[in-house]
Order: sequence, then C-alpha cells, then structure tokens
Amino acid sequence: MTDSATDKQSKVASTGAIDEPTATTTKEKPQKESLFLNILLNIVIPTLILTKLSGDEYLGTRNALVVALAFPLIYGIKDFISRREFNAFSILGTISILLTGGISLMELDPQYIAIKEAAIPGIIGLATLVSMKTRYPLVRTFLYNDKVLKTDLIGERLAQRGNGQAFDRALNMASYLVACSFFLSSFLNYVLAKWLLQSPPGTAEFNAELGKMTALSFPVIALPATIIMVIALLYLFQRIRKLTELDFEDVINAH
Repeated sequence: MTDSATDKQSKVASTGAIDEPTATTTKEKPQKESLFLNILLNIVIPTLILTKLSGDEYLGTRNALVVALAFPLIYGIKDFISRREFNAFSILGTISILLTGGISLMELDPQYIAIKEAAIPGIIGLATLVSMKTRYPLVRTFLYNDKVLKTDLIGERLAQRGNGQAFDRALNMASYLVACSFFLSSFLNYVLAKWLLQSPPGTAEFNAELGKMTALSFPVIALPATIIMVIALLYLFQRIRKLTELDFEDVINAH
C-alpha cells in the first residue's frame, strides 16, 4: 500500500487585461519518499544499534532499544508532517513501534510481541474483507484510486459497455488477493517473532534477537506480501483492459 498537487496559476481576464494582483495559494508537491532512506532508518540503523550497541560497554540494553526505535518513529512523524496527510497505515506503524518499545521496556513475555506482530497486518486483512460489504472497499485505497488510475475515464467506459457489475466482481477478487497478502504477512510475522525472540526482555541477547527480526522482516515478510499485492494489481489491470478496451497507457496517471 504517492500524492500529487497542481500549482494554482493566475489567469488572464477574457478582455485581455491582467487582473490586479491577488493573494494566491501555492500548494507544494509533497516530496517523494526515498526508498533508500526508508530502508536505512527503518531497518538498517535500528538493526545495527540493537545488535552491536546493546552491551553495557556501549548504550546498554534499554538505551539501545529506545534509540533504535526512535529512528523509525521520528521518520514516520516527519513523513506525516511533510505530506500533511492522515495515513492510517503510518499511524498503525507508529502504534506498532510504540507497542514494541513498551512491551520490551516493561520486560513482558516476548510472546506479546509475536501476537502484536501478527495482529496489525491481520486486522488490516480483516478490514479489507469487511470493507467489501460497504460503499468504500479498501481495495480502492490500495489499488484502484485516482492517484494511480484515471478512474473517471474507466468508469465512463465501463458504463458505456455495461460492464460495471463485471468490474465490481474483479474488484472483489482483487480485494481477496490484497487481504491474502496481509494474512500472509500476519502469519510470517508471528512465525518470525516466535522463532527469533527466545531471550528475556531487558537483556542484550533479546535486543540482538529483536534486531535480527527487524533485519529479516523485509526479505521474509515484505517481499512475499508485496508479490501478492503486485499480482492483484496486474490482475486488476488485465480486467480493466478487457472490460474497457483501454490500454495501460490510457488509464494510468502519468504523474
């Protein structure tokens, strides 16, 4: 699971005269997220801190945990401020970081981290399925939205050809695929956490295990889930092309 905005420009009056200067509002385009910076601050740096600096001769277990979790937390807050947009997934990510920190600092049983790791993507998967029964299915947020596709053009062509119901069935199938990606992520999160987190919280060994879990979360969890999401997107494109007879270049937003 990017935003864009167009700059407002002054217009010349139909008589040819230029209007008197008025206050104009310039809406800056939000900066594009850097994949390198994302991976660096959310995975690489926290992993290095947890695995290399948790010893008493460096930061210590508690300080290392706080510092390591501060990087993705601050990055998420900065991203929210720069985009000026409420994003439920960013909020969930922030909550996840805070829960991890809270469970670890309170030295609770590591199984709570495993449950938390499974719960968040699982909730999103369930929400995706439930939303299919509402007017606002979440698949429209993930895949079918006007930031990625020319939804107005697609809607017009579907109406002209009487393929609206067929497209709704395609959206339902895409929703199932999206939900599957989150359920897979939930399962893999739980297995990875149960496998790696063996030491009691508050120890350098636990921090090292938490660092390994952070490092492995991308190849073990994110990649398989992303592959399913891409399959859902390709399926939706294929159905759009068949039901509207529009090519990919016709329906994708150039920006």
